[in-house]
Amino acid sequence: MIELRTPITVSEAVERVMAHARELGAETVPLDESFGRIMAQPLKATHDVPPFDRSPYDGFAIRSEDSRGASGASRKAFTVIGHYGAGAVFEGELGPMQAVRIMTGAALPSNADAVVMFEQASINGNSFMIRKEFAPLENLSLKGEDMAEGEMLAAPGSFIQPGIVALLATFGYTDVKVARRPVVGILSTGTELLDVHEPLSPGKIRNSNGPMIAAQLARMGISCRMYKTAGDELESCLDMVRQAMEECDCLITTGGVSVGDFDFLPAIYERLGAKVLFNKVSMRPGSVTTVSVHSGKYLFGLSGNPSACYIGFELFTRPVLLKMMGATKPYLPRTTARLGETLAKANPFTRFIRAVYDGSSVRSAGFNKSNAVSSIARGNALMVLPGGSRHFAEGDTVDVLLLGVEEGTDCWII
Repeated sequence: MIELRTPITVSEAVERVMAHARELGAETVPLDESFGRIMAQPLKATHDVPPFDRSPYDGFAIRSEDSRGASGASRKAFTVIGHYGAGAVFEGELGPMQAVRIMTGAALPSNADAVVMFEQASINGNSFMIRKEFAPLENLSLKGEDMAEGEMLAAPGSFIQPGIVALLATFGYTDVKVARRPVVGILSTGTELLDVHEPLSPGKIRNSNGPMIAAQLARMGISCRMYKTAGDELESCLDMVRQAMEECDCLITTGGVSVGDFDFLPAIYERLGAKVLFNKVSMRPGSVTTVSVHSGKYLFGLSGNPSACYIGFELFTRPVLLKMMGATKPYLPRTTARLGETLAKANPFTRFIRAVYDGSSVRSAGFNKSNAVSSIARGNALMVLPGGSRHFAEGDTVDVLLLGVEEGTDCWII
């Protein structure tokens, strides 16, 4: 008997799957391994940055009061009494009409309050002349102007990008507390599947979904356990799923979630006693995407069609894994763009079209059926077309989800 499935909206499916995500705890890693991880501790400035008043230019440190009255008609002359660069400190103070030759990044003399850039001075040996007045604090980088001691710089759940790595180094973090990454298993099902190294034979195709999902996980900094491709046989599939669920925090399966004679995943969920969160979504491609939970672990049943599999991962699996790591921005970033072509085909379900986004306009990445692989390779975004009877004309404004972006958004708004 064919199972009747009631579709739910994409938004409802996202809400259901995210409601069961639980954080996995934290671990400590060296600074040089922190990039791409999720912060599990707050990052506060432990001192002012810069930690002292300094020169942002190569030039001369002066007392601004000595420049009063300087003009093109009445130039002021200064005597250079010292010369030093970044990392050194000038001992002593400046007297009237005295200056120190100072390099970028160096700390100011204690009573200097302005810097004359080289190009603002007429230099002659150990002296120079200026033709303008300098205001107090002119051409200076002041203590604490970038960051003040105690300032919150990154909250737990922040993605550690290169800028945060720089902050961690600035404040002396040799080790960083980060969220633990989930252990993820991948199991591709289908008797028609061949391993990548095997030659094609009648009725067979090579397994592209497994390596593709592994790459999607790697893009998130998550490694995976790749389980041997399972054929369309219930007991062997069940044994493989049980093994994977013991070893992993979540298992991603591809194929076997439809309603055909050899689609065994629904029966496996029932045998395991897993709670099915949904088994049909009002979307194209990937309407048969199924997600269940068992003993606090996820089973993501993604379609065996590559494009549907790819999109199901990005919409449902990706945000769950990020939430398990405590990320505060788990969803794909969204923008709007001008449609660069007419898409005449209407569909009652919301469509996610593999697309090329150029910063202002968006168009299909090519062949876009659910079994397509080429459009995944060409696309850098997902175009979102609401379900209904209307077509979409060139020039219409459409929603776009951006792919491959390190940090997403904090809310699902499609």
